Amino acid sequence: MSMPPLDAPPPQTLRDYALIADGERGALIGGHGDIPWMCAPRWDSDAVFSSLIGGRGHYTISPRGRFVWGGYYEEGSLIWRSRWVTQEGIVECREALAFPGDPHRAVLLRRIIAVQGPAHVTAALAPYAGFGADPPRRIRHEEDGTWTGNSAGLRWRWRGADRACPRPGPSAPEGLDLRLDLRAGEQHDLVLELSDAPLPSPEEPSALWSATEDAWKREEPHLAPALAPEDARHAYTLLRGLTSRTGGMVGAATTSLPERAEEGRNYDYRYVWIRDQCLAGQAAAAADGHPLLDAAVDFISARLLQDGPRMAPAYTLTGGRIPDQRTLGLPGYPGGFDRVGNWVNRQFQLDAFGEALLLFAAAHRKGRLDREGWRAAQIAVEAIRRRRHEPDAGVWELRARHWTHSRLICVAGLRALATAAPAAEHVATWSALADSLLAETAATSLHPSGRWQRAPDDPGLDAALLLPPVRGGLPPDDPRVRRTLSAYTRELTRDHYAYRFRHDERPLAEAEGAFLLCGYAVALAEHEQGHREEALRWFERNRAACGPPGLFTEEYDIGQRQLRGNLPQAFVHALMLETATRLAADPQPGFSSERDTTP
Repeated sequence: MSMPPLDAPPPQTLRDYALIADGERGALIGGHGDIPWMCAPRWDSDAVFSSLIGGRGHYTISPRGRFVWGGYYEEGSLIWRSRWVTQEGIVECREALAFPGDPHRAVLLRRIIAVQGPAHVTAALAPYAGFGADPPRRIRHEEDGTWTGNSAGLRWRWRGADRACPRPGPSAPEGLDLRLDLRAGEQHDLVLELSDAPLPSPEEPSALWSATEDAWKREEPHLAPALAPEDARHAYTLLRGLTSRTGGMVGAATTSLPERAEEGRNYDYRYVWIRDQCLAGQAAAAADGHPLLDAAVDFISARLLQDGPRMAPAYTLTGGRIPDQRTLGLPGYPGGFDRVGNWVNRQFQLDAFGEALLLFAAAHRKGRLDREGWRAAQIAVEAIRRRRHEPDAGVWELRARHWTHSRLICVAGLRALATAAPAAEHVATWSALADSLLAETAATSLHPSGRWQRAPDDPGLDAALLLPPVRGGLPPDDPRVRRTLSAYTRELTRDHYAYRFRHDERPLAEAEGAFLLCGYAVALAEHEQGHREEALRWFERNRAACGPPGLFTEEYDIGQRQLRGNLPQAFVHALMLETATRLAADPQPGFSSERDTTP
């Protein structure tokens, strides 16, 4: 039967997208059953479904007729269930990437279920590799009923769609359309494989589902007690889904989604940021999530052993250089652009070495730092010693300056590692280096009011300055710490949302969105001061800044209550997990519950 082709639904607000992932790549799923974004075979490969940013490819399964959308993750996994209430009943589509992922082959599992009443759905497959530039070619209907084809070196095979119809194009089919009608209680499996190598013999859908379910169960650790334990477990699961078998964790699944619609700030985060992975590893250590801690230590150690003091701020999943930024000639997500690659490859970020030391110290406390890890730690110490006077791009990747946070987080890392040093001479040397760096920073970057300032030539406040004390760089009762926290919450927060720094004289919310990472940093800082109730307010406010799938972006537009930036942002989930874990413990003893109100 002929039918009109099912085109890609238009982009939706970011809060409506879920992510399925297998460690090697991920796919966004929208409320209309569309997969508008997936790169294959790896996270940083060209997208084969790119309608999210204006490319041609998509893979959509959607009810016919009117419906409303919902969905949820199965506990402890990234198995997503799209759920549609139609005029005739309830339809679900169970969705996953076969887990754990193969670096060369992605397996997309989609099971349509007529939960209540009949299900009338249409499916459309349009795999356009190269961010939509390379159409499907040599589409064939095989004798066993499967459909095969390729696009720009990617082989694909679609099973369960034997009655699909090729979609006519100007010179060749542009994809496949399928109409399915299920009676109440019936289900139907569709399996799509995408590979840059020859495809193996097909596996039964039920076997693929069982293997994926079992693998997720094996991955779920017994986490430490946490506030909002289900959300904390979901954050851990999400971070695991973003982590490759190489140990590298991508910063986000997407590229070019606007951090603020009017500003055009959008970048490619499909790479491994040293800082982000260290934050995730420290969160995993706090939560007793040892597999993610081990992955972070292994990847960061390898980069330090590979590049030493010249360690880059970010890498590909295999430890390679990130390509230069370029544009694709696509419309982009509304308000965004079409950039891939990242100019971070030209930066020096001193704070990454301090974060690495904090990660290694956390691993040592858990008994999980081996000889290679200690070698890498000593390389990081030497990098700080040699490069501490160089200007760097800092945590926010801005113009190179002597950022205060970069130096203070190195102080924290040196002190944390010194407490774990295997030799007395290391304790003395590393502690002395920390003391010297702190004294130098205090001489140049202390504001006349007694708080820390952003840089020697910038008297402003910065959310990043809250983290070094939390990491042990300074004691919580240090007057500089208390005055910085007090001034920051007074000047750079609104209604328990936090901003990085003041860009100019505009109101904070007009310059950029609230930064969720900063909100959790305030929660940790308040907790460190013994202000438990205030820490809980910060945690709960920022925990709610997500959509129904529970995914966080980098920024939150508090006026429009919309997510801004690439999705999901790994370091936000990492800080959420750590905050949930640390706030479940008792407040730090010995500190006043009164907040410093010094102007």
